Amino acid sequence: MTSVADEAWFRDKALRRVLSLLDADGGEGRVVGGAVRNSLMGLQVADIDIATTLLPEAVVERAAAAGIKAVPTGIAHGTVTLVVDGKPFEITTLRRDVETDGRRARVAFSQDWHADAERRDLTINALYASADGKVVDLVGGLADLERRNIRFIGDAAVRIAEDHLRILRFFRFFAYYGSGRPDADGLRACAAAKSKIATLSAERVWSEMKKLLAAPDPGRALLWMRQIGILTEVLPETEKWGIDAIPGLVATENVLGWPPEPLLRLAAIVPPDAARLAKLAQRLRLSKAEGAYLLAWANTPVVRDDISEAAFDRLLYRHDPSGVSVRLKLALVTARTKAESDFEEMARVARLGKLLERVAKWKKPAFPISGADALAAGISAGPRVGELMARLEQEWLDGNFSLNRASLLARLKELADV
Repeated sequence: MTSVADEAWFRDKALRRVLSLLDADGGEGRVVGGAVRNSLMGLQVADIDIATTLLPEAVVERAAAAGIKAVPTGIAHGTVTLVVDGKPFEITTLRRDVETDGRRARVAFSQDWHADAERRDLTINALYASADGKVVDLVGGLADLERRNIRFIGDAAVRIAEDHLRILRFFRFFAYYGSGRPDADGLRACAAAKSKIATLSAERVWSEMKKLLAAPDPGRALLWMRQIGILTEVLPETEKWGIDAIPGLVATENVLGWPPEPLLRLAAIVPPDAARLAKLAQRLRLSKAEGAYLLAWANTPVVRDDISEAAFDRLLYRHDPSGVSVRLKLALVTARTKAESDFEEMARVARLGKLLERVAKWKKPAFPISGADALAAGISAGPRVGELMARLEQEWLDGNFSLNRASLLARLKELADV
C-alpha cells in the first residue's frame, strides 16, 4: 500500500486538525494534487489542497464551530480556505463538470470521488491521500509517477477541449516531472488544438509559460513545444531565433549557482529587438518590471569582453545595469559552450565573469551639477541649457567621473562666457 502517513508534512498538527474536522459526522476529506505528487517523488511539499464531500457551507459551519477561521476564497465554485495556526488549507467540494468551453467550466457539486478525479487534467495531479495517509489512485497516476510519464486523464483531446490552457500545462509538468519522450496521445492532442491557445487570456498564457521557464531544466519541454508548433503559437519571436541557448544556459546556471530566471531564459530564446520585445510584452501582458527588463537588455549594446574598466563604467552609466548583466550572462553562456574546445573562449569566460562581478558592485555616481547651476551662471532657460549640461556630462564621463563640482562649475562658466 502506498502511503504518505509517515511524512512530516502529513503529520503536521494543523493538517490533522483540518482532516479530523472534515471526516467527522459522515464527511470525508482527502489531500489532493501537488502535495501528494511531490511527497511521493521526494520533493518539497508547499501548498496543501484538500478535496471534501462536504458542501462549502458545511465546511464554513464546521470551521466556525471549531473556532477555525474560514475565508470564502471561491465559495461559489466550492472552495473555502481554512487557516489553522497561520497555515492556509484550500478546501474544495468534489465537483463534476456540467459545461465547458475551453476557457472556463460550470460545475456541479458531487460526492463521487471518481467523477472528481476524472475532471482533473493529468493523472499525476489526481492522487488523493485519505486521513490515514493511504494514497488513493483512481486514474493510474501512481504508475505514471513511477515512469515519470505525464499523461492526460482519459481522452487527451477531451481534457484539452475542457480547458485549452492544459496544452501549456502538459509541457510545464513535463518540464518539472517528465522523463524521456512526452506521452504520444498528449502530444497529438496538443498539436491538434494548438490554435486554441489564442482564445486564452494573455495573463493565463504568460503565467503558465513563466512557470515552465522557471523549471530546473525547461529545455526538453521547449524542444517538443517547438517540434509540434506550440512554441510558435505562444512566442512567434522564437521561430527564427531558436532555443539552442537553453542547454548551455542551464548548464551555466548549475555550475555558477545562478538561480533559474524565467526572464533570462526568455531573453535567451528571443531576438534583442526592442520594438518586437515591446510588442511581446504588450501581447502577453507582462508586468511593467518584466517589460522593462527585456527592453533594458535589448537597448544595451553588445559588450566586448576586453573592454577597459573606464569604458565599461561609462557604459554602465549610460545603460541600465540589469540590461548589461543580461548581455554579459548570455555572452558568458555562449563562451562556456565553446570553451571545451577553444582555449581563447576559456579566457573570454574569465573576462566576462569579472565584468559581471563589476556590474554587481556598480553604484551609479550622481552628476555633480544640474540645470539650476546653469541658470545661476546666467545662461537663459532654453535648449542651450540642455546642450551645455550634456556636453559637461560627457566631459565628466570622459574623465571617468573624476571632475568634481567645483571643476565642473568653472568649466560651466567658461562655456557660458563663450
